[in-house]
Amino acid sequence: MLFWTYMLRCADGRYYVGHTDNLEYRIGQHQSGALGGYTGHRRPVELVWSQEVSTRAEALAAERQIKGWSRVKKEALIEGDWDGISRLAKSRSQT
Repeated sequence: MLFWTYMLRCADGRYYVGHTDNLEYRIGQHQSGALGGYTGHRRPVELVWSQEVSTRAEALAAERQIKGWSRVKKEALIEGDWDGISRLAKSRSQT
């Protein structure tokens, strides 16, 4: 079974990070408001990034890590800017 860690951009410009074993279905739940919570009042949402992994533990670990990132670092991930992510990680560790 495969799992995904994903990031949504909400209508208010904020980001939501989650994980699931059925990405298409979960995005539909967020889009319809079926899940309520954070995205329920910030629709519509747009999938801006996802990564496939092989275990739920990996997906959850990635979700928790990314949730702790700054907005700028999340946007670097969306853009696939690995140099920027590395630079931002180094600058944070030096503060």
